[in-house]
Amino acid sequence: MAEFDLDLAETNPFDVAREAARQIAERSGVEHHDIALTLGSGWAKAADLVGETTAVIPATEIVGFSRPALEGHVGTLRSVLLPNGKRALVIGARTHFYEGKGVRRVAHSVRTAAAAGAEIMVLTNGAGGIRESWTPGTPVLISDHINLTAASPLEGATFVDLTDLYSRRLRALARTVEPGLDEGVYVQFRGPQFESPAEVQMAKIIGGHIVGMSTVLEAIAAREAGMEVLGMSLITNLAAGISSEPLSHQEVLQAGRDAEPVISTVLARIVQAL
Repeated sequence: MAEFDLDLAETNPFDVAREAARQIAERSGVEHHDIALTLGSGWAKAADLVGETTAVIPATEIVGFSRPALEGHVGTLRSVLLPNGKRALVIGARTHFYEGKGVRRVAHSVRTAAAAGAEIMVLTNGAGGIRESWTPGTPVLISDHINLTAASPLEGATFVDLTDLYSRRLRALARTVEPGLDEGVYVQFRGPQFESPAEVQMAKIIGGHIVGMSTVLEAIAAREAGMEVLGMSLITNLAAGISSEPLSHQEVLQAGRDAEPVISTVLARIVQAL
């Protein structure tokens, strides 16, 4: 089936999400998913560890999803049976804002997860760290965010409270599984260029600890849909100006590969406890 153009004014993005959820149910044989996970750079192996995969669907076969533009994203949707009997929808196809496909496309995976029944949305990413104590490979809980994209998935007079967007309850639960988890404020830039040293210092001054190019718009859409959100970043590198070394996407990918076995196990244990 051809993808809907989610940027057309006459297309209701929630209708498209409901259709995508219907197609996922049809293809997977699972009518209802309880939890959804978007696995960013470095987190993909968690899909193999969290439970028993009962269906794998190429994301491009589901309405509204695109082939991932970024290496490190697997491009599939999985239905996973957790040990506690719950169902997880694992999203390996993320659309980034910098791809230029519009905010509706960025929010589509989250809205589809909500339409599929998920009440908890787990959002992960690979990101730059501002705190020098965070070495590459460190997993960090997101406690709040600063949106520097100049965009929002909310349309019209839609007023959504973002207090406790990144659920205190879920963060506390995550720490019962992994007590050493630190947390910080995530700052989303538009990208795709890495942040400049001056921009990183600005983020630090206004209260940021983590810089990246995803997650925030998805989290807002998840809150609009009534989901509880758990956010986690893998610190793949120290941000520009914090580190004396130049940044590269290959560095990000390598840090993700090096950390993947450990952080994926941590995430799988957390999800099994939800």
